[in-house]
Amino acid sequence: MLNPQLSLNCRGRLLSLDVPIVMGILNITPDSFFSGSRIDNLDSLLKLAEKMLKEGATILDIGGMSSRPGANIIPLEEELLRVIPAIEAIHQRFPEAFISIDTIRAEVARKAVNAGASIINDISAGKLDEQMFPTVADLNVPYILMHMKGRPENMQELPSYEDVSLEILDFFIEHIARLRALNVKDIILDPGFGFGKTVKHNFRLLKELHIFKVLDLPLLAGISRKSMICKALKVNPPAALNGTTALHMVALQQGSHILRAHDVKEANEVIQLWQELESV
Repeated sequence: MLNPQLSLNCRGRLLSLDVPIVMGILNITPDSFFSGSRIDNLDSLLKLAEKMLKEGATILDIGGMSSRPGANIIPLEEELLRVIPAIEAIHQRFPEAFISIDTIRAEVARKAVNAGASIINDISAGKLDEQMFPTVADLNVPYILMHMKGRPENMQELPSYEDVSLEILDFFIEHIARLRALNVKDIILDPGFGFGKTVKHNFRLLKELHIFKVLDLPLLAGISRKSMICKALKVNPPAALNGTTALHMVALQQGSHILRAHDVKEANEVIQLWQELESV
């Protein structure tokens, strides 16, 4: 029998997380921090989506606005023009794919779900749109609750914590309670690597991911090619795949259920090797 906390109801389809899965990143943006993930037309989008699905991606995460440090929030209509046709095209071509919408806006989330998305991925935990939590409850889809200190445009301005892991644990407890009060059933936790955290904060958080197991909810690790890797290794994002792979194994050993990754094949190989380790 599936653990109910590890089985997500995605608009009537069950998504099991009993074995870790990969979420492939599809950025419909001209300014994502990793140039290799930028997509500027539907044909390129569908080719990359097909490649990711063949390489074993279970979820395709579609975002129309960069959330890199210093990024500005784009107008609503521009975000809708980027993501809705993309979701419609992928849903029509690959109906078996689970699609998540990466947005901070309730209206974008609603229209994305109507277009074929079945998971909402919100970096702001509802604080940038007061209608987000009620909308998630109304749509009755899984919600990725992420911790971010500040906003994308200012989150890296001297972030400080007394204890980064415990502060994020308290944040999760508070926001889970708010979501449960609205009868949101399926919640995924994302500690928000790189969102209002120094390199040391990020590595401390990775080392202590296991503490979030007490919440008995699926855990997502979004560390692919991020600055915590680039700064530690003194490389740029295109050269950060090896570092990403190394830290993906740590994330799995610390209890992660979802790896959000630019490189699906490599992330899936880490999961396969982790399974071998776990089976002996």
